Amino acid sequence: MTERRNGLTYAEAGVDIDAGAALVEKIKPLAKATRRPGADASLGGFGALFDLKAAGYDDPLLVTTTDGVGTKLKIAIETGLADTVGIDLVAMCVNDLLAQGAEPLMFLDYYATGKLDVEIAARVVAGIAEGCRQAGAALVGGETAEMPGMYGEGDYDLAGFSVGAVNRGAVLPALDAQRPGDLLIGLGSSGPHSNGYSLVRRIVAQSGLAWDAPCPFAEGQTLAQALMAPTRIYVQSVLPLAKGGLIKAAAHITGGGLIENPPRVIAEGLVAAFDWASWSLPPVFAWLQAEGGVADAEMRRTFNCGVGLVLVVAKDKAEPVLAALLNAGEDAFICGQLEAAA
Repeated sequence: MTERRNGLTYAEAGVDIDAGAALVEKIKPLAKATRRPGADASLGGFGALFDLKAAGYDDPLLVTTTDGVGTKLKIAIETGLADTVGIDLVAMCVNDLLAQGAEPLMFLDYYATGKLDVEIAARVVAGIAEGCRQAGAALVGGETAEMPGMYGEGDYDLAGFSVGAVNRGAVLPALDAQRPGDLLIGLGSSGPHSNGYSLVRRIVAQSGLAWDAPCPFAEGQTLAQALMAPTRIYVQSVLPLAKGGLIKAAAHITGGGLIENPPRVIAEGLVAAFDWASWSLPPVFAWLQAEGGVADAEMRRTFNCGVGLVLVVAKDKAEPVLAALLNAGEDAFICGQLEAAA
């Protein structure tokens, strides 16, 4: 008769509770630094509370978003460039909130891996905290899941969840207010943001360049460093304009690019007519297009092509909106107008 072995532990099964506890201690000060009115960003409980009255809302609607970083994570994992994917994670959620006219209030993350590397995870969460700081959102909690056998060695995955609020009368898009002749204002992106990276990775593989090769379109950086530029967060520059009633719609240019996203915020009977000559394709996109032989139509429905957010504004409001955006540090320009659908 075989003797049964006693004394197995969770650690022997591949889950290190002590490592998880060490990570929580490392990220507590990061979360604390994102405190804002309505949330104290304390970690360790089973849930997070938010006081909408303390945040200045009397008749708010809550808005929720969730997203990930996509296969951009593969570059981070393969190169060790883990410091900014957390910004990407926050940006993908809070820019979506912004498209509803909502102020980001709080953020939670989900980090999953086969074996927890505390240092890598802490760097990722530091990026998340920085994204929350840029967005004005409190990092109120999250979940770290160590799941042996579910992921390859060194792999990890991220998901983000954000809650925002908007006063009942300020929800975007304002479809009933849109008219032919309303102008489209584009806000410059920092690169591909967090979309199209399966095609990006395919193009890089086809080019034969290593991730640590000198970047052919950005001097002083490696190819990986340039492609890992974090997603731009537009909250601080655009939210005051939305609250001031100066914007009729905002489209976050994510998967589907400039073709699929604007129609989501434009009234029936109207279309976004882009003036494609009103801006130059940034170097990263020009290189991707040339190296991959990607057609214009495919570029526009895959990538943001240098425009991370598109605003719809009345023609008589365009000048003050542009001035405010430029003053806030945005690269903003008129890139088209609304027209009656054919």
